[in-house]
Order: sequence, then C-alpha cells, then structure tokens
Amino acid sequence: MTLLGPAEVRELATRLGVRPTKTLGQNFVHDPNTVRRIVRAAELDPADVVVEVGPGLGSLTLALLPEVAAVHAVEIDATLAAALPDTVAQHDPEHADRLHVINRDALKVRPEDFGSAPTALVANLPYNVAVPVVLQLLATLPSLRHGLVMVQKEVADRLTAGPGSKIYGIPSVKLAWYAQSKQAGRVPPAVFWPVPNVDSGLVAFTRRDPPAGVDRGAVFAVVDAAFAQRRKTLRGALAGWAGSPDAAEGLLRAAGVDPGARGESLPMEQFVAIAAAAGGAAPGSGTGRRRERG
Repeated sequence: MTLLGPAEVRELATRLGVRPTKTLGQNFVHDPNTVRRIVRAAELDPADVVVEVGPGLGSLTLALLPEVAAVHAVEIDATLAAALPDTVAQHDPEHADRLHVINRDALKVRPEDFGSAPTALVANLPYNVAVPVVLQLLATLPSLRHGLVMVQKEVADRLTAGPGSKIYGIPSVKLAWYAQSKQAGRVPPAVFWPVPNVDSGLVAFTRRDPPAGVDRGAVFAVVDAAFAQRRKTLRGALAGWAGSPDAAEGLLRAAGVDPGARGESLPMEQFVAIAAAAGGAAPGSGTGRRRERG
C-alpha cells in the first residue's frame, strides 16, 4: 500500500481535471505523515466500519483501509467519487474490497445507504459544512460510537469549548448532547493543497447515551433561543420561546437555573432541565407542551 504525496495528488488532480473549489470546501491533504497521524489519533478497532466524508482524491482513505473492516466514503463530487475506487485499486489492491463509495451530500445520507452500519466517523471535513455534518451524522447514524474529524481550528475550539468560555455556543452544546469530545491536536496549513490561510484542528469524540425522558428537538429549541441573543440574560433570551419574560423566568426557576444567567454559562444538562420543565418530553414518555423534534 502506498499513500499519496504532493506529486501524486497534483498528478491525479490534473488527470481528472479537478480544480479544488471553495464552494465544496476542498483542501486535499498531501502529506502521508498527517494521514497516518489522523488514523492513529482515531484509535480505531479492526472491526470498525468507518464513514469518511469528503474523501477527495483518497489520501486519508488509503490510510484507513488497512486498519478497519470497511470504509464508506461519502463524496458529493461525482468525478472524485467515480475515480476513488480506481485510485484505491492502484495503490492498495489488497484492501480495495473494503471500500464502498457513496456519491451523495453527507447532509442527506441515511442508514439505508450503508451496507454495514458505520461505527466510526473519520474525516477531513470541508470547512464550510463541518459542524452541520458532524451533528447530522450523529443524529442520523445511531451506530456511530466514536470518531475523529479534522476541521478549521476555530471550529475545533468551538466544538470542544466548555461553559463559561466566550466561544461556547450552539455547536458546543449540541455536540455535548451526543458525545464527549476533546481536541486531539493541531494541523498546519502546509499539508494541504491548496494551502488554506488557517490552521486545522483534530476533534475526537465518543458517543454517550442521551439524557432520558426529554426530546432532543425540545432541548435544541432551548439552546437555539438561548444563544440567539447572547448578550441577554436567559429571562429575556427565552421570552419568545416561552411566551413571555415572566413565563421564561418561571420555567427557569422550575429547572433550578438562575434567570439572570446567560446561555454561555450553562452546561448541556441545564438546557435539558429547562426543556423538561417546559414539558419537552421524549416521544412515548407522556405529553408535553412545546414539543419539537430534532
């Protein structure tokens, strides 16, 4: 098995007539040491079935295939999706049968698109859709147990931020609903083609059981409202969601949350408590007003 270096990446792109586009957030990794580092940091098991979003020319795909049972490569670009099996067959024929290419938008994939249920997400995600892709896949694929994604460093900081941080916000809380997360390192711009003007960061996560008895959609509605106007206290920020400032204060007090606090100070569990106080029960656990589904 041989990995793609800078010369191979440029040659392959030229042969396919591929020019990386900002629209699709395409920055191809061309450093073998970086993809090996990503695979090590992902702490994969040989039995893992990996979903890789945005495999591009196949740099990370080639590093993943020998380490796991299968790789589902989800690629929106039809040219890249069609070329990937040939690239793998040329560089790693021994493991070519482990590759399954899905030519689709990652935000639209469903469990039935996969022949075997993915257990891990490992990807160099396009900067412009990194957060929605991670959250959507965790929502859509309950079989995902862990993963490691490479994203813009600023996004990595937001995803893993804790309560009280100035960058703690909607992505931080929603990822915390699904999983425990941590940063797993920084990646310099020079390992990409074209070279981005920012550093990248690795985010590792491990899924955990969601809070019982409350609907995810109801909790996320509280989160969205709380951060829509960050400078307001929760009494004011949640007024529209609850119906009035007084109603919001009543629900906050019932949840044991200070109405004068701001959303950036609350851990995920307190957003759950607010939704529960408003009757945001999970389907099948009883009726609740203001129920929303995620």
